[in-house]
Amino acid sequence: MGFIATIIALLSRDAEFYTTFIPVLTIGIIITIILAIYGKLKLKILKISAIVFISLCAVSIIAFEGYQAYEKSLEVISTQDVDLEEYRPFVENTKAVSLEEPPTFYIKENLPKLDGATALYPVYSAFVQAVYPEKEYPLWDSEVVSSQTGNAFDYLVKGAVDLIFIAKPSENQMNAAEQQGVELTLTPIGREAFVFFVHADNRVDTLTIEQIQGIYSGKITNWKEVGGKDEKIRAFQRPEGSGSQSALLSVMNGIPLMDPPTDDIVSTMGGIIKETTNYQNRTNAIGYSFRHFSQNMVDSGKIKYIAVEGILPTKENIQNETYPIVDSFYAITAGSNNPNIQGFLEWMQSEQGQEIVDRTGYVPVR
Repeated sequence: MGFIATIIALLSRDAEFYTTFIPVLTIGIIITIILAIYGKLKLKILKISAIVFISLCAVSIIAFEGYQAYEKSLEVISTQDVDLEEYRPFVENTKAVSLEEPPTFYIKENLPKLDGATALYPVYSAFVQAVYPEKEYPLWDSEVVSSQTGNAFDYLVKGAVDLIFIAKPSENQMNAAEQQGVELTLTPIGREAFVFFVHADNRVDTLTIEQIQGIYSGKITNWKEVGGKDEKIRAFQRPEGSGSQSALLSVMNGIPLMDPPTDDIVSTMGGIIKETTNYQNRTNAIGYSFRHFSQNMVDSGKIKYIAVEGILPTKENIQNETYPIVDSFYAITAGSNNPNIQGFLEWMQSEQGQEIVDRTGYVPVR
């Protein structure tokens, strides 16, 4: 039983403690049983020793599990993201930017159904505010919603929406669409930097792409290996299919990602920022997101952006193409028969559409 329990413990997240504890406990129990069989536990010293051993084992478990529960109580796994209500089109004091002149393209009827990533809602909300009729567009039940990258992509493939706004889909997503016979059309409408950040008190200021790949593949596990303190790296990730997770896979360039503990997978982009700054008040975390989202759409707290290959992810460094991790984001269609789609896409790439992209805080493709 002790052997089987040890094998099971090796597969658990608490293996370091239990693979030592279980064999010691097993040997102690075997010795106690042998002594009991031969009547030796009647001796006072052996009886006291057995009681002390069992008590120490019980105290050890209670202390270990109590500390684990204490650590877990300090974690704040975020479920709240940015308040997109502030960017809804046509609402009073909306943060969505407005054109200062009449649009050169306008949609009166057959409104395309839009969905997309949280980080890009301000862009396509502003598009809507420019060319759609003025009315209410509730976030979860209208022609203009935001259900995050993975859900938006699924809805597009199923034909529930006409157009989505996300970063480049992952290879798995593209393959899934192909297997369902769906042909995707990706129209670039802006560019953005993929950024990595740490707690402001982390002494590491710059990483190479090779070092980032080492951290997220599990090859580099301690900050001292990249010029930081002697502490274990806590590398947060996003769920499979999210825009930022797809961007991370692109950075890895085929190198397999390590499997993170469940607690290190954060459901929202705002959550990964909050976790990196707040996780147990430690400075050992690293996370990633997109530049504009992390700088302007959420309370970024005490994060510090990592200079990749010595270059910080500023808007200027995206424009002059010196920051090494920059990619386009897209308006994606999947064979919609809505008659306004093509004109809408062409307008997004026009001077007015690109002005909205620029004033929202992203980098235009033109």
